[in-house]
Amino acid sequence: MQFRVVLIKPSHYDDDGYVIQWYRSAVPSNTLAALYGLTKDIIARKLLGEDVDIIIDAYDETNTRVPIKKIIKQIKGTDGGGFVGFVGVQSNQFPRTMDMARSLRDAGIQVCIGGFHVSGCIAMLPKLPDDIQRAVDLGISLFIGEAENKLDEVFLDAYAGQLKPRYDYLTALPDMASQPTPILPASMLKKSLGALSSFDTGRGCPFLCSFCTIINVQGRKSRRRSGDDVEKIVREHAAQGITRFFITDDNMARNRNWEEIFDVLIRLVEQEGMYIRLTIQVDVMCHRIPRFIEKAARAGVARVFIGLENINLENLIAAKKKQNKFTEYRKMLQAWHDVGVITCAGYIIGFPADTAERIVQDIKTIQRELPVDLLEFFYLTPLPGSEDHQKLYDQGAWMDPDMNKYDLSHITADHPMMSKEEWAHAYRTAWDTYYSDEHIETVLRRTRASGINLDKILFLLLWFSSCNKLYDVHPLEGGFFRRKCRQDRRSSLPIESPFIFYPKRVWETVSTHMKGLLMLRKFTSLKKRINADPEALNYTDIATTLVVDDKKI
Repeated sequence: MQFRVVLIKPSHYDDDGYVIQWYRSAVPSNTLAALYGLTKDIIARKLLGEDVDIIIDAYDETNTRVPIKKIIKQIKGTDGGGFVGFVGVQSNQFPRTMDMARSLRDAGIQVCIGGFHVSGCIAMLPKLPDDIQRAVDLGISLFIGEAENKLDEVFLDAYAGQLKPRYDYLTALPDMASQPTPILPASMLKKSLGALSSFDTGRGCPFLCSFCTIINVQGRKSRRRSGDDVEKIVREHAAQGITRFFITDDNMARNRNWEEIFDVLIRLVEQEGMYIRLTIQVDVMCHRIPRFIEKAARAGVARVFIGLENINLENLIAAKKKQNKFTEYRKMLQAWHDVGVITCAGYIIGFPADTAERIVQDIKTIQRELPVDLLEFFYLTPLPGSEDHQKLYDQGAWMDPDMNKYDLSHITADHPMMSKEEWAHAYRTAWDTYYSDEHIETVLRRTRASGINLDKILFLLLWFSSCNKLYDVHPLEGGFFRRKCRQDRRSSLPIESPFIFYPKRVWETVSTHMKGLLMLRKFTSLKKRINADPEALNYTDIATTLVVDDKKI
């Protein structure tokens, strides 16, 4: 007998109602990998019985079209039945999830939805919001919390054809040690740029940032994998040719096992000759941890994402992000450059004290005084599951009812100092200001002077500066070669005529790629000019000037 399990990580819709999907996407889903690994463990343990073969199908919609009709046919044609699990569903992905889930439920297929939207809303709100209630009314099961050590019950119930309305494990946070390896087939991972995989070494964050959902879903207590766990993850991926990873911990610098993990990776790199490249996330004080940055580089860290968020002290205090100190930023960024690591920082636009003029001034300050390579901008968004969302909900304040917009690149609430038009203009100006031709040259010159190969940063600068201009999407949602399916449009919008859709699509594709090629030519020409400059290695400015005890020397 066979039982079919279909795991889907949904994408979300663009402003025209089409699924954001690429031939090659940016980062594979860690949640999808975790659920796939847990399902493999259930198969190995023969949970449903010796005579039951569990078949897993997994889809990452950011790079693969989800064939709903085929899935329905396959499950209905399987003698033991099956179910569909939508995994890691964020608030902006919930409308797309519901469009797919509705078709599945109409066909009588069992469906379960998990992820931050469901878990965050249930954690922070007094009652279910309307969109989740509609899911319940359709007979969709809700999974709240984390799945490790908890998935057996779902499989047993689904095999019996009796999924419960709710599986609530929000307060039963699992230990991360010795859990099954989060992994996806190489054929799926190779649909990401650079054949990248992802995993987490720990969960939970000790900070209290009011805009964050993590602390209210995964808690503030750190739960960690061991060095042996990470070695197993890396080796299992390496066996299928994957050695590039995005470590999804919100802040790896606060993982108490960081040194044990780095030591394992250093051994694999330096003693066994394994090629490992990592992207990690840290806070702005990570350079104060002895040996952290030096060992990170030796372990294979090539890029680091830093939660800069803002440089205005009044804004940082309002967001309960008092740990950020502008006087430390330059030291930290210089420390990463000293070991050849590319830096990327997130910057939130729309804190209460922000004005359009102040935002531009702050960005120019960052350009002048901080040697950050890449800067990505987000609207301050009251994400369901955050303290900000809870407060606005309790106040009855306006928040956009369309969850598809809660992707951090749309305005979803009012601002005390700016109109929506002013706020939107400030957001667009932020991208244009930071990624001006002049500052791109400055970043490249700093990179060259630090000894980092310009090819490592050139592609990323092109990526970050072009996604908004060419595709009107955030770089984290970007990819290579946008895919659009005429039939995969938001249910509230009409399906376009092929005589309208396809000519428009051809024009979009040709014009976008022509613009992209022109940008690439400009960037490449600039790189060649800097490489040919005999004084390039001697370049210096305020941002690259050494700081000791908050004083420039």
